[in-house]
Amino acid sequence: MPQDVPPSSGSQRPERPDVPSGRSRKSAPPRGFRRLNLDQMHGRLLGVGMGFLAIYGAVALKATVATVLMPMEPEKRQIAPQVPEIPKSDPRGEMSGDFVLPTVKRATITDRTGQALALSLPVAQVYANPMELIDPADAADKLRKVLPQLDRDETIRRLSLKKQFVYLARDISPVQEIAINNLGIPGIYFEAGERRHYPLGRTAAQIMGSVDIDDHGIAGVERYFDKRLNSDKSPLRLSLDVRVQTVAHDELQAAKDEFSAIGASAIVMDVRTGEILAMVSLPDYDANDFGHAPNDARFNRAVTGMYEPGSTFKLQTAAMGLQLGIIHPWDRFSTIPIRVGRFTIRDMKTDHFAPWLSLPGVLAYSSNPAAAHIALDVGATRQQDWLRNMGFFNRVPVELPEAGRPLVPASRNWGISTVMTVGFGHGVAEPPLAIVRGTAATVNGGILLKPTLVARDTEDDSKPAPDADAAQVRPVAYRPGADSDEIGAETPVGTRVLSEQTSALLRKLLRLDVTMGSGKSAEVPGYYVGGKTGTAEKIGAHGGYLKHVNVSAFTSVFPMNNPHYAVYVMLDSPQGTAATHGWTTAAWNAAPTVKKIISRVGPILNQFPDLANKDAIDASLTIPMNPPVPAGYRALGPGNDPGDPRNQARSSKTQPSRIQH
Repeated sequence: MPQDVPPSSGSQRPERPDVPSGRSRKSAPPRGFRRLNLDQMHGRLLGVGMGFLAIYGAVALKATVATVLMPMEPEKRQIAPQVPEIPKSDPRGEMSGDFVLPTVKRATITDRTGQALALSLPVAQVYANPMELIDPADAADKLRKVLPQLDRDETIRRLSLKKQFVYLARDISPVQEIAINNLGIPGIYFEAGERRHYPLGRTAAQIMGSVDIDDHGIAGVERYFDKRLNSDKSPLRLSLDVRVQTVAHDELQAAKDEFSAIGASAIVMDVRTGEILAMVSLPDYDANDFGHAPNDARFNRAVTGMYEPGSTFKLQTAAMGLQLGIIHPWDRFSTIPIRVGRFTIRDMKTDHFAPWLSLPGVLAYSSNPAAAHIALDVGATRQQDWLRNMGFFNRVPVELPEAGRPLVPASRNWGISTVMTVGFGHGVAEPPLAIVRGTAATVNGGILLKPTLVARDTEDDSKPAPDADAAQVRPVAYRPGADSDEIGAETPVGTRVLSEQTSALLRKLLRLDVTMGSGKSAEVPGYYVGGKTGTAEKIGAHGGYLKHVNVSAFTSVFPMNNPHYAVYVMLDSPQGTAATHGWTTAAWNAAPTVKKIISRVGPILNQFPDLANKDAIDASLTIPMNPPVPAGYRALGPGNDPGDPRNQARSSKTQPSRIQH
């Protein structure tokens, strides 16, 4: 048998050294199998890639829709919360009454028509944390691009302080805030705030008042309603009508300029509800500049100013005597001058009255001695009681903190001279609104109302006026003896101080003053104006009356056949002109101003002149200048004048005085 021969190198593979002897070696996978595994891996990777592509595509599509095609409103946290929403267009003013800025705390104040008188605008305060700033100079230069009023050196100094908080600017607008925010300066922050703004400037400035830096009211209705304005965001609706306010302001300003008066006041009030539609005091100021307004401009002459009412008070003297049953229209009163101590009560030297005037003549011709006689017939105690019940001894209850207390003599000093002088409007000082309130009570059926600056929920002023031939005054709801402090009540609250019969008689007397008396220059055809003139000498700084320096006033109501509105004008220290022949009395200046106001505001208030029914209306308001004495009555007059101080002096020797001190 042949011997074993070692295998040749080309015919036999050497064994792997790492394979132990006696153990078989695994065979490698086929090459095709390895290719199959690679193909599967590629397929899986492709699937995963397509999935990621779909996800990123969806995200990209969503981002495109959200940012380009249909951008979403930015979240509030992305911009400062004080940036307001853009209000919708409202050309018809349908939303004005309910419009509230979403980020302000203090409520808007509007007039009765919804016109904004005061509103708070969203603003921001800019402050910085200097410790977070990188380059104060660069930050200052960037800030001045938006706020050019900033002083560069001062801003750099403040931004370089070793502090964590410094103010840079106050009350910037939302637009400026966004512009600064877009600068991307680290360490610059904003603080939300608001600023009170009065869009009509001078209109009703003394009524509006103002707020302090903390947004709390410091004057006017802003102060009176401070709690309400900061707790209830719904608009506060005042009784003012800016249209009427503007007319009263313009005509009063023209009169003040024409007669060179140092001050003036005008009031328009609804005699049925007590709502004040206009209240003007001149000089005035821009309500947006309250802090720089002079004291004389801030002074509200309508409620704070105290003036002797002059002959406008004769209306109260007549009402007092008639209501108490002491005098009657047919009674006559002496116009002969009355000597009291070193003073003499007389009429103007140009007045040529008969020695005795009936009550209509006393008011129409405005005789001082005759009014003094009526007051003497009433007596001191009843005169004081009457004036107290009419509110002339207290502040006028109106929603203004500035309402002042009238100046009246103490009861212990209410002697015979006070009785007489008060009877024709001297010796007491009252604010104009008190005179208007008293006038309204004499014509509205006898109800003393509480004047208000808050709109009441009564019938709409846009409704047509009542029939012109209606001679009856529309009833006024009241609660006898009530003294409610409710503001803006739906039903007017008042106290009866006169009977309806006395009120009807006083309407005729007031109408007579305009048709035949001292108020002729206030007549407006078709409006049947009634009123009373009043001129009082001013008291000097050191006491005593100043000759030829007057306060002239006219208190009126229209239409007198159906009283609706009272209009009052007062001029402080007017000067005579060529047109007035040098006279400074109310008949020459205040009364014509009332005429101009009524002729303009009448149509605004849906009161139109009625000439078609003139004869019937005149007949319903007519009273003779010398009414006949009814059978069975003995009229006061010559030989029967219990209030004549000369009779008093003669009778004092034999019997106690009838004059109550």
